[in-house]
Formats: sequence, C-alpha cells, structure tokens
Amino acid sequence: MPPIALPHDAKAGPTKSEVRAVVGSKLALGPDDHLAEVGFCTGAVTIEAAQRAGRVTALERKSERLETTERNLAANEESVRADVELRNAEAPEGLPDDADALFLGGSRNFEAVLDHAVETEIDRVIMNVSRLEVAGQAAEAFRERDLLEEVVQFQVSHGYELAGATSFNSDNPVYMLVGSATADEETDEDDGERVAADGGERIGDSRSRTEGVER
Repeated sequence: MPPIALPHDAKAGPTKSEVRAVVGSKLALGPDDHLAEVGFCTGAVTIEAAQRAGRVTALERKSERLETTERNLAANEESVRADVELRNAEAPEGLPDDADALFLGGSRNFEAVLDHAVETEIDRVIMNVSRLEVAGQAAEAFRERDLLEEVVQFQVSHGYELAGATSFNSDNPVYMLVGSATADEETDEDDGERVAADGGERIGDSRSRTEGVER
C-alpha cells in the first residue's frame, strides 16, 4: 500500500513508519478483524489498520488529539476500508468486548488493559514501549497473565550526508511485547507440546517449566 498522509500532527509525533510496518506484520489484520487501539495520538496506526481491518475502535484520553486524527483520517479517506470509531476515553473504559486484536501505543493503565484482553480473549495483543524500565514491567505483566509470546527490541537509523559520505542518526529503540489471550497454540503431533510459530520454544513454556526449580 502507498504511504499514508499525516498532514496534521499533535505534540507527540506519530509512530515511525518503520515501527508501524512491524506492528502491522504482528497484528496481521484481515478484512474480518476488529482492532482495538489504545492511544491513537495522530492516528498513524489507526489509519494503516483501517486499510486492512474491517473495524477499528481507537481510544485516546486527550480530546485535542481526536480532531487531529479525524483530519488525518479524512486525508486518507480513499484508502480507508474499515469502519472507524474514535472514542475520547481512558482505557480500559471504552474498550470493545469483541476485538480480535489489540494495540497499545502507550503504557498508561496498561495492566488493566491487559486484564480486559484476557477477559475478552483477544487473539493478538501488541504493546510498544520506549522506556527500558516500563518494558520490564510490561513483560512481567504479560507473563503474569500468560499472554507473552515474544519480545522484540529494534532500532532504526536514518542516513544523512556528512562530508560527502553517509552517516546515520538513530531513533530511540522500541520494545515490542507480542502475545495472545486465546488458547489456539500450535501443538506437536507426537507429544502435544506447544511450539512457537517458527518451531522454537515459546517464552511462556520455557518459564512454566522452570517454575518451582530451586536456584
């Protein structure tokens, strides 16, 4: 799909395009999916999700960002296919009960949001974090709720010309927590053990087998 237009901005910049590409890959939205988003800011993730999903329910606690996202949605109306509802609410209040996927773009009240994901059995849960300490807290919260499947840390650098050559400026690193609140894991046909999508060991399984072992 062509790059989205973001002519209107809030004080907090949009999620970088490279990060959005990873988010989109992990969410793997299809035309029958309903995405719930917490913290839409300028609407960058909202708009890209609306190009793939059937429904998007996006929450933002700061009312001034609602107008910004509405204007950015209007600038991309030709490529938006989903029914999009923007809610001025602080999660977990206002979250739908029938979402197939959940994206947390911020860390405020994230534990209560994860509780909602578990209660409503959301299939795909993605949370982006930029601070190391919060990433550790989020990883533990995912584990405590048996949600955690993967932790990804990545950093993007952009080249610029310096003295006739190319140097790089690095963006802040992003920590991405990936998980699921459904029980449809792949199983090994021989022994019924849960395996990750790439055939390796799931994070949650490794943890469960080490619990209770003396250290």
